[in-house]
Amino acid sequence: PTSGIRDMATQVWQQTSGNPDVETQRLATQPPVTRQIRSNMAAAVNDVETPLREMEQEQEEAEAMDRESDDEEGVGVDNSDEDGDTSEDERENEAEIQRLEEQLSINVFDYNCHVDLIKLLRQEGKLQRLRTARQKMSELFPLTEEIWLDWLKDEMNLAEDEPDRVRVYELFEKAVSDYICPEIWLEYAQYSIGGMGSPGGVGTVRDIFERALTAAGLHMTKGAVLWEAYREFEMAILSTLVSEAPKMAEYQAYIDFELKEGDPARIQNIFERALAENCLVPDLWGKYTSYLDRQLKIKGLVLSAHERAVRNCPWTMGLWKSYLLALERHGAEHPSVSDVFQKALNAGFIQAADYVEIWQAYLDYLRRRVDFKGSRELEELRAAFTQALDYLKQDVEERFTETGDLTCNIMQIWARIEALHCKNMQKARELWDVIMTKGNSRYANMWLEYYNLERSYGDTQHCRKALHRAVQCTSDYPEHVCEVLITFERVEGTLEDWDTAVQKTEGRLARIGEQRAAAKEAELQRQEDEKAEQRRRSKAEKKPQKKVQKRRAEGQDQFKKPWGDGSGRPQKRRRGEGDSQDTLELMETESEAPGRKAEPGPGAKRPQQEAPDEGQEEDRDDRSSVFVSNLTFALEEPEKQMRDAFGRCGAVRQVRPVFSSAGAFRGYCYVQFQDQLAVAEALKLDRQELAGRPMFVSPCVDKKKNPDFKVFKYSSSLEKDKVFISGLPYSCTKEQLEELCRPHGAVRAIRMVTNRSGKPKGLAYVEFEDEAQALQAVLKMDGMLLQDHKMSVAISNPPRRSLADATSIKPLGAMVPRQLCGARGKGRTQVSLLPRSLRGQAVPEPEKTENGTSGPRAAPLSNQDFARMLLKK
Repeated sequence: PTSGIRDMATQVWQQTSGNPDVETQRLATQPPVTRQIRSNMAAAVNDVETPLREMEQEQEEAEAMDRESDDEEGVGVDNSDEDGDTSEDERENEAEIQRLEEQLSINVFDYNCHVDLIKLLRQEGKLQRLRTARQKMSELFPLTEEIWLDWLKDEMNLAEDEPDRVRVYELFEKAVSDYICPEIWLEYAQYSIGGMGSPGGVGTVRDIFERALTAAGLHMTKGAVLWEAYREFEMAILSTLVSEAPKMAEYQAYIDFELKEGDPARIQNIFERALAENCLVPDLWGKYTSYLDRQLKIKGLVLSAHERAVRNCPWTMGLWKSYLLALERHGAEHPSVSDVFQKALNAGFIQAADYVEIWQAYLDYLRRRVDFKGSRELEELRAAFTQALDYLKQDVEERFTETGDLTCNIMQIWARIEALHCKNMQKARELWDVIMTKGNSRYANMWLEYYNLERSYGDTQHCRKALHRAVQCTSDYPEHVCEVLITFERVEGTLEDWDTAVQKTEGRLARIGEQRAAAKEAELQRQEDEKAEQRRRSKAEKKPQKKVQKRRAEGQDQFKKPWGDGSGRPQKRRRGEGDSQDTLELMETESEAPGRKAEPGPGAKRPQQEAPDEGQEEDRDDRSSVFVSNLTFALEEPEKQMRDAFGRCGAVRQVRPVFSSAGAFRGYCYVQFQDQLAVAEALKLDRQELAGRPMFVSPCVDKKKNPDFKVFKYSSSLEKDKVFISGLPYSCTKEQLEELCRPHGAVRAIRMVTNRSGKPKGLAYVEFEDEAQALQAVLKMDGMLLQDHKMSVAISNPPRRSLADATSIKPLGAMVPRQLCGARGKGRTQVSLLPRSLRGQAVPEPEKTENGTSGPRAAPLSNQDFARMLLKK
């Protein structure tokens, strides 16, 4: 076998490497696909024959060393007769050939004479006589493997055209009919690859391979070479036909087709092929494992597929859940199931609900192990429920800011198990009390679930109590809960119970109706406000367009009308004429020099207002600027002060303080940074004290372009986790208030309300961790005394400011409204309608206490008092 495989490998290597000149020329004319296939097959066979060639090489090296030693011993022998010996050997071989031919003419069935004759003719290179001798022997005897390989090798080297290839094919057919020889079949298949360029060449090669596998594919030592060569041939063909791997959609269509056919082997094969190229697709793993669970149900195959699935896609909870079910289905040990569950918890799911579902799957597994007769498994189940709740509250909530079990499904299952299997209604009621305190008391379905539990396993008293609590707490579907209570009392209750139920349900439904009416009215008001806001925006957008059109019209009139009255002096403009926008710009001009001097007197010449620099206007960028207001008017060198205050936020590009026309600082400015990232740091300085006043820092936004922008950063709607405290003493500090609120819950933030000068108003907002803590603080702190001041505490719900309130004008006195100022501000000639005798006397204001409440007011004046003051001299 060693020599046969070696000869076969040598023959393949000669054909593919092209050592003979004739084979080299023939291979050079073959298509590239043919050369690639033959190269791949030769490489495959070379891998099989490499150990054998190494053994032969070692044997040849040993023989060469022996020959060298023999040559060293025969040094000095005369070689002058070599040429004569060669010719003498040829004459002897010729004589031997003639003797063998004469002997065969006498006895044609002499097998050894045929073998010796063929060997001598091949040695002498007499090809025509050699072909005849082989033909005669093949007609009389079946030839051995070595004789056929030598014959086929010689004929393949001599074949040049298509007729010669046909004769070689016929010779191969004779050779394979004598004995089952894998080497000859391999040579036959490899030689046929050279004819793939002819019509039907691929089909011919495939047919020869199929025949070879049928005849010698099960050969113990040499059949594997045929399989390997056939595989290489098909892979080479596939590489020329398919340019890219099949896509997921194509695999899905193929899988669906095989599932309809129902062949398990083919279905498993296509699934494995698809998963090899799409190993990170969880849906494909889920489909494969589901098929194995439902159809094959082979333990080793099913569990192996599940394990590979969770290793490739560990973030998919569904695969871990199926793995746990498969382990239980095939009777795995409890420690194995627990280990898989712990790995699932450490897999890192992408949402909190996944942890809830995997815990439910594990708890279901533990519940199926319990016989509920006081066994150890029951205590283990209860411990697992407790561990699940702790894990969701600590680990999951810390990562996702929620437990993922908003409706407390795990606790509901635990309560039902205690009531149904353990007959422990007391424990079930305790669990439902915890469920309701987690914000589920306002949902009708939760109360009905608890009612059904009491109805099935409890008593009438607890059923009635649960329904009464549901009527008081339900906010989503109170009508349904009231109907259930009325139906319950019809069946179970007395007349007194009936009256109580009717009274509670009617009162509750009346309050619900009022709330819904108020909510509907608020919604209508909101819609009206939105419409008014839209009209205001539309008007604000059209106003600049009208101004532009007006300016263009005035510019055209200036070209048409002459200046002045012919005297060379410009006409005097009347008050109210001209562009009011120019006046506003002159009134609010930004000055580069801080601390400008006051305006000169009436007799002096007014300094001309300098126009802003065009380059500076172009350099302004609102995105990298902040607006600073509520600054004291007496601030010296405001530009330097702003650079010092905002220097730590980032590189300040420029500071633009705003001055009046008289040169006085107006208490606000603009600070522009080099980088937009510094704006976020600058906004953190809002409400920080500067020169005894809190400065207000807000983004620099053009409200004409962004009318919806609001600087107020605090919420103006209902905040259930925040409380509003009023009536605080002015001396109360933030630390004192935090110490007062801490016993009622975790304080997240405290905001002390101050006026624009930084003095406290006696008001504060305290934010807690959740709604329950805020409600507890309201119940405990409302009406509490702090430094002889009674505090008022309520949930933060500021009153809604409507558009009418925002635009309303406050009256002065009792009847006379305030006169609106024009574009130039307050008019110069404003005649006071108040008598002089009353103008000098100030009306005493009511005294105010420390927390903002008014003291006793003075008695109002009568008509006689007014007459007496008018007549007083």
